[in-house]
Amino acid sequence: MKRSIITTGDGSKTISLDEWNEQYHSKHGAIQEAYHVFIKHGLYASRKNSITILEIGFGTGLNALITLHEGIKRNVHIKYTGVEAFPVSPEEVNELNYVEALQVPQLDAAFKQMHSCNWEEEICLSPDFVLKKNKLDFRDISTKGEFDLIYFDAFGARVQPELWTQAIFQKMFNALKDNGILVTYSAKGSVRRAMDAVGFTVERLPGPPGKREMLRAIKK
Repeated sequence: MKRSIITTGDGSKTISLDEWNEQYHSKHGAIQEAYHVFIKHGLYASRKNSITILEIGFGTGLNALITLHEGIKRNVHIKYTGVEAFPVSPEEVNELNYVEALQVPQLDAAFKQMHSCNWEEEICLSPDFVLKKNKLDFRDISTKGEFDLIYFDAFGARVQPELWTQAIFQKMFNALKDNGILVTYSAKGSVRRAMDAVGFTVERLPGPPGKREMLRAIKK
């Protein structure tokens, strides 16, 4: 499938899958979307000084980079697990401008290391940020009670409906600790119903630019 690098509404870049008319991040602003969905309504909502995070769809590493940046600013210890079935290429990583757009030149080496490090091995990107990338199909996740927060950033249900099912959200529910949080950009009714069916308490929140709503689910 043809892939191309595009510039989004806030000047940050993302990868576009042209045949699907699908992007790794919002065309209205990759960084704006990441901050709104995953940081404001996820990381900030957890209010913990030490947190374990699971990202479903590691992709470009943008969410991990911003989480590293915010963790350093807020003195939060983070253990971050990113799951990705189809890693982006080194050539694509080199075209992404997140370090420049975020104005964090001090994290340039860390961003490169995120993508060059070995899969299934833990690395320390800072004294308080540990990353482990797992090359794994989302449907094969079997973790139980390990995470405080899940960033659910899979491709949309329009192109990959199998990733937005009750079975997948049961795995997410199982992976979270009690009172754990899952956040996603999606606000589809079918997604909300699947979350509700496995036991999540689901709330609709204002969406990022270009989207009216998003969802946050809590394992009460």
